Amino acid sequence: MAEETQPRWEGKATAELKGPTPDQVWPFLADFCNVHKVFPAVDTCCRIDGVQGQPGLIRYCTSTALGDDSDPSKLKWANERLLMMDPSKKCFSYEVLDNNMGFKNYVATVRVMPMNDEDGKMLGCMIEWSFVSNPVEGWGLQDLSSFIDFAVQSMAKKIENAIQEASG
Repeated sequence: MAEETQPRWEGKATAELKGPTPDQVWPFLADFCNVHKVFPAVDTCCRIDGVQGQPGLIRYCTSTALGDDSDPSKLKWANERLLMMDPSKKCFSYEVLDNNMGFKNYVATVRVMPMNDEDGKMLGCMIEWSFVSNPVEGWGLQDLSSFIDFAVQSMAKKIENAIQEASG
């Protein structure tokens, strides 16, 4: 029997950070195995294979926010592999490997870009998170897009606060 071809989901979310430069924001995102420090739904994240910052690095992430923390069998987890890290362009891509959240063929790209006014003066920066995925079990495309938007907004706020505290 021929396998049904499912439509691919695609989406993008952005968050603006007023003031911080891309150079200030990038280190928070470039540390691939410390995503739990800025991503609101991730409780733990650790390196399980590979070299920090190098393609092929695999991290293990868990979340109780997406599951039921009173029941260990409901803990949500994913292994994710770094596909590309480009510090000069301040972007990276990763894919979800094994997981118990229903993700199949999920690839995301996260980038930090400057925000300038009409005169070219830097006003801050923007975090952009784009993704391509097969449909996710139990989710609609709008559910996933809303979750990514919430995540990138929350990450931007955490990073902005950390930069303000460090400089202030």
